[in-house]
Amino acid sequence: MVFSTTIFLFLFLPVFLGGYYLLPFRARSAWILLGSWVFYGWWRLDFLGLLVLTTIWTYLLGGVAASGSPGSRPGWAKFGLLAGVILNLGSLAYFKYFNFAVDSLNYLLAAAGSESISAWHVILPIGISFYVFQATSYLVDVYRGDAPAARSYLDLAAYIALFPQLIAGPILRYKDLADQLRRRTHSFDKFSEGSYRFMIGFCKKVLIADTVALVADVSFGMEQPGLLGAWLGTLAYSSQLYFDFSGYSDMAIGLGLMMGFRFMENFNYPYISRSITEFWRRWHMSLSTWLRDYLYIPLGGNKGGPLKTYRNVLLVMLLGGLWHGAAWTFVVWGAWHGGILAFERFLGNRRALAGSSPVNGRPGNGAGFIALPRTMFLVLLGWVVFRAPDFSGALRMYGGLFGLQGIGPREVLQVEIGFLPLAMLALSLVLIYLGPHLKGRAVLPAAPNAGRMLGGVSRLSSYGLAYARLFLIPLFVLGILKLAAESFSPFLYFQF
Repeated sequence: MVFSTTIFLFLFLPVFLGGYYLLPFRARSAWILLGSWVFYGWWRLDFLGLLVLTTIWTYLLGGVAASGSPGSRPGWAKFGLLAGVILNLGSLAYFKYFNFAVDSLNYLLAAAGSESISAWHVILPIGISFYVFQATSYLVDVYRGDAPAARSYLDLAAYIALFPQLIAGPILRYKDLADQLRRRTHSFDKFSEGSYRFMIGFCKKVLIADTVALVADVSFGMEQPGLLGAWLGTLAYSSQLYFDFSGYSDMAIGLGLMMGFRFMENFNYPYISRSITEFWRRWHMSLSTWLRDYLYIPLGGNKGGPLKTYRNVLLVMLLGGLWHGAAWTFVVWGAWHGGILAFERFLGNRRALAGSSPVNGRPGNGAGFIALPRTMFLVLLGWVVFRAPDFSGALRMYGGLFGLQGIGPREVLQVEIGFLPLAMLALSLVLIYLGPHLKGRAVLPAAPNAGRMLGGVSRLSSYGLAYARLFLIPLFVLGILKLAAESFSPFLYFQF
């Protein structure tokens, strides 16, 4: 089940919220768990079993890992930690990378003139990348003493299976939700804020992302997209991915607020970044901080000298790319970002390098207006290989981007795409660059001078928000009508 379906909107959500608020507080965690299991099992019951099993061994081994006191854990505590991490990451590796490993091995065998091997096909359970990371962070945090061990299986199971963010994040930490599972506030204002946030995310997904998706699909599917088609397709995919994924995060955060939870933000207008370092402070922030805390810092971070720091940056981003998908294109995408992050550190731009991790540094000074388009250009080049089905498809798009195929078949684009998707693409780009200034969120706390490029536009933020709220409900209704009229469209990050 996904948020952008009529079954969720008109059946599951009303029933869940009705039962949630009718029950006493002490019974609500059990209701959350039951609803989350129904939500997940709606797709496939057998993979619900994997989720339950993952929770069981995480709970049991987490209790072992929490033995003793932080700093003086007995040997079996470390065994509990290692066993839990191996089971969690091992299940992720099997379900996500088994097919990839077999295909890669067969490619090498074919190149060597040997016969390929045959193996069964493994189906990827939806959301496994997210709930495995949450379970793993719980084990590490209780071992370190950064989080209390779960009081009961029910608390841990409700945390891991919490349906608003179960499928595509944000990646939550148990230490941030432990107190909220025990006590949280419920109010009309909080519920209204959650409803508003959910509707924003829904409109992002259904009205913008699903509409501009046609432009990306047509362009990436062409044998020779040409300059026009390649740029339209790349811009469309960058818009589609942002509005799709940030829309899901908005809906998850909104649903959490309806239930009294406050989740961390996952996006902060990443396309106004002035360096790749800043981009990773704004894009998929829950993953960025997870990679920092559980991979980059344990590897040594930036404490082992420049060469080890560059190595750690590259390794983290390579693994981050592979986390997104079992294909060499994702590995190349991770290497692309890792190489740029390492190069930014090498340049010694102090403002870009003042943070403690490759994915959580402060934004650089840049060079005025040049920094933003330069960073966006680098991001777009990365999105090409991220979106392309294989390297040949990526090379076709790169050839088009750099004018090696001429202008391109404009008539084909006009016929196959039409006016509405192109108009929505233009509107989405306006929202990407004007939206943060109208909302007054273009400035990061770590960069008090950022976001001056539009001068006094941010002074209109209160007026812009007030008028936006007036149009939200009609837009939400329009999105529901569009959803009912069109075929099912899953969130992009479900495949990761």
